[in-house]
Amino acid sequence: MSKGLLFIISAPSGAGKSTLIERVREKIGGLGFSVSHTTRAPRVGEVDGVHYHFVGVDEFKGMADRGEFAEWAMVHSNLYGTSHAALDAVRSEGKDVILDIDVVGAINLKEQRIPGSVFIFIEPPSLDELEKRLKARNKDDDEIIRRRLKNARQELEKAPLYDYIVINDDLEEASAKLTSIIENERLRANEPEAMESE
Repeated sequence: MSKGLLFIISAPSGAGKSTLIERVREKIGGLGFSVSHTTRAPRVGEVDGVHYHFVGVDEFKGMADRGEFAEWAMVHSNLYGTSHAALDAVRSEGKDVILDIDVVGAINLKEQRIPGSVFIFIEPPSLDELEKRLKARNKDDDEIIRRRLKNARQELEKAPLYDYIVINDDLEEASAKLTSIIENERLRANEPEAMESE
């Protein structure tokens, strides 16, 4: 059985990436989700092992020292990482994997040139709209929002490094585009097998 594709999806905080991923997973079958590790505290409603593997800083650093992460990075003062085990567990079943990670982690993975990797960047329609969305969430104080907007500007500069850019202006339209990208990449991946069987 061939390994599944790896869809790496990044976006500035507040761009609607998590909602888009949920929509796409409802529409498309055979999509696994790699659960990342993080040192940040769980938010209300988050479940360990479902949304993230919540671990202490020492445990995380130990895993990093042992080379257990495919990528890891410091994001907003917390550590986040994707373990090789989490990726392999899904891909070895032949499932495609959606990986929700920040720009630093995505660039780390891009440098590794893992076969079957597809990089997708979710963009907000504008920084003004992003600021409105961050304020509307009522999760962060003004200082954190300012920091997220500063990070967003830096992240948007890296968007051209991705294979695809999806602007999340309208949720339905953006989820349709993301679905189309995944379906097209699956067709491309299966083309050699189809040609060999003729």
